[in-house]
Amino acid sequence: MRVKRYVVDSMPDAMLSIRNELGSEAVILSTKEIKIGGFLGLFKKKKIEVVAAVEKAEKNNVPKKPAAPAMNIPRSAVPQAYQKASSASTTPSIPSVPSVSLEKPEESRTFAEIAAALSEAINVQESIAKHPEPEPEQKLPELNLEDAPSISALYESLGLEQSPEVATALENDVLREIRDMKLWMERIARQSSGGRELPDSLQELRDLLLEQEMDAVLVEEWISNISERWVDEGRTWGPEKFMGSLKEQIDGFLTGRIADGIARDTQIVYIAGPTGVGKTTTIAKLAAEQLFKHGRKVGFITSDTYRISAVEQLRTYAAILNVPLEVVQSPGDLQRALFRLESCDLVLMDTAGRNYRNDMLVAELQSLLAKELRSETYLVLSLTSKSRDMKLIAEHFGRYRLDKVIFTKLDETGSYGPLFNVLNDFPLTLSYMTDGQNVPDDLLMATKGQLSELLLGTGET
Repeated sequence: MRVKRYVVDSMPDAMLSIRNELGSEAVILSTKEIKIGGFLGLFKKKKIEVVAAVEKAEKNNVPKKPAAPAMNIPRSAVPQAYQKASSASTTPSIPSVPSVSLEKPEESRTFAEIAAALSEAINVQESIAKHPEPEPEQKLPELNLEDAPSISALYESLGLEQSPEVATALENDVLREIRDMKLWMERIARQSSGGRELPDSLQELRDLLLEQEMDAVLVEEWISNISERWVDEGRTWGPEKFMGSLKEQIDGFLTGRIADGIARDTQIVYIAGPTGVGKTTTIAKLAAEQLFKHGRKVGFITSDTYRISAVEQLRTYAAILNVPLEVVQSPGDLQRALFRLESCDLVLMDTAGRNYRNDMLVAELQSLLAKELRSETYLVLSLTSKSRDMKLIAEHFGRYRLDKVIFTKLDETGSYGPLFNVLNDFPLTLSYMTDGQNVPDDLLMATKGQLSELLLGTGET
């Protein structure tokens, strides 16, 4: 057995080094936070110590790519590139996002061209992050990010290679800036909405949405759209017309945010989420749905060996449904478990419920994802959680490619606004909801009509 110690800044860095040096069969023996460096015990930096081991021989070293030859930098071209970046940064307003060429650059690209492209990329990010302060009684401007080039496209235009870990980190930084900007807009919406007079019926609907714990910025967007239509049509609406217009806003919001169930060609489904949201029970409901409604042969894998009786709970469900169960603790165990379950049409994997605030624990889940298979990753959230906590959970787990979301405990709450808040802030699609403990009855496919009725209080849970 070969054992090696790594001292890294984050768990994704450790996983990348372990896979490159020890291979996919490596097992993480321990992880802990340490402090190194400093002077006289002060100013030490926090690091993560990871000890990994592998049973088989050392992985053959992959020959490194030869270093690219140094480019000849024309000194006369450098001032022109900086003048271009300086003139773009001093422009008082940016009406539109500048376009960046995505064509593959030539091999003889000069330093001035690369510097100019980088300056344009920086201006793109600044134009997204900056937002003009709206005047009183003025509708908040909407941000159109569809025309903005992605981070990966910018790297490709420069002829540079970008690792998945770096790409994920950069995209998360952009999303975090956008969420901060939404919070800023929400505060402005709260301040500006106080001086606007609304008809009584529309004011009641606005109060209803806020009572449902919806974000103020989303509420003001819907109410402003309805108010504009009301003014354009002569201010002659009745209560039913206002309610119908709000339902249209909800329907438009949910378009593209509701997904179907598990796809027919999916081979493995990962169920992720924090502790106590009902992941294990949800897996049993999904297995029963696939068995009885779609006739697929299902297998179970669990890595939740940290919680007492977690394996036994899933083993009980496996015995009732007559499906095989495998318990794994490392990436090597996962590969062997998938080999033993190769006769199954679908494998449902119950990941360990970890503290979402601990990045090191959440990062351990990444090591158990078999990316070579056609897979879907579901995030399970409880509607009894606070809206802010649900957003933090989605942000932490969202670093590892989430596809869809399942909301549980629908029957244990009367506030459904947080569901809309999560769908508004994160690129997730809603697939299932659960409203009880009965397997498999209490598993619902999300629909626009049902969500509208829950939010407006016109339906039954």
